[in-house]
Amino acid sequence: MHLAAMDLNLVTVLHALLAERNVSRAAKRLGLSQSATSHALARLRATVGDPLLVRSPTGLVPTARAVAMQGSLESSLAEIERALFAEARFDPGTAERAVRVVTSDYAAMQLYPPLVETLSKEAPGISLWSESYTDESRARLARGEADLILAPPTPSTRETAASMHEEVLFEETFVCVVRKGHPLTRGKMTVQRFAAERHAFIAPGGRPGGVVDDALALQGLRRTVALAVPHFLLAPHVVAKSDLVLTMGRRLALEFARMLPLAVLEPPLALPSFSIALHWHARQTHDLAHTYVREKIRAVARTMAEQDGKLRRKKG
Repeated sequence: MHLAAMDLNLVTVLHALLAERNVSRAAKRLGLSQSATSHALARLRATVGDPLLVRSPTGLVPTARAVAMQGSLESSLAEIERALFAEARFDPGTAERAVRVVTSDYAAMQLYPPLVETLSKEAPGISLWSESYTDESRARLARGEADLILAPPTPSTRETAASMHEEVLFEETFVCVVRKGHPLTRGKMTVQRFAAERHAFIAPGGRPGGVVDDALALQGLRRTVALAVPHFLLAPHVVAKSDLVLTMGRRLALEFARMLPLAVLEPPLALPSFSIALHWHARQTHDLAHTYVREKIRAVARTMAEQDGKLRRKKG
């Protein structure tokens, strides 16, 4: 007989009978009636093909087969009990885990430096394995081939609403980046001047068009994209040595301006903000290592928000 075809409740009945050697005491221990316990013993005998327990003047006596089974039953039931009911524990200092993160280089540059610093101190056995975001990333998350996604929020469907979780980590606004001494740094940058320049465009998916092109189109304008690259890291270096104009997120632009001869300008047209969210599958919501990493990512985002608030108060 296969295990799947067996009533596993009979295993606990046999364990109690072997321990008590008495049907009445075994029934009381299990919270069953004496007749139900006797019926279970009859089913066990039929299943195993052995009497298991036989009557004697002093009570029930296990057969040789039952004696041979008793030790394995006790250890197996104890192991099952530990697996089901033992208190879950997680020690960051000793945990070993590779967390697979799908992210853009933009989100990684904002979150990874402080995150890795924290993990190195608190959880040196936890490593981050990163891959670029693609159209297949959410499917990979659903299949368990990725643990986390750091990317803009995505519309939920009825199928994904219950299984996929996401929470916004931070919001970002756009600025324009040019080399120091660029003509746009002198005088007012009108939308006409902006559109007339040659532009660099960051297109992670390799597709033309974006929020800048949409905003210009509303005013009957178009721009010339002289350079399109898939990553945020390359474009600022090219812009620093050319007359190209790059529109990108404010935080990363300010970081590059501290490292490269770049000027950061406010865009001359209204552009929508964008957000970076933390995405994960419901199956990992209560995974302690996963929960720990998510909370450390949230902590980095909270620190970013606090720094933004201090900067705004200082400017005010």
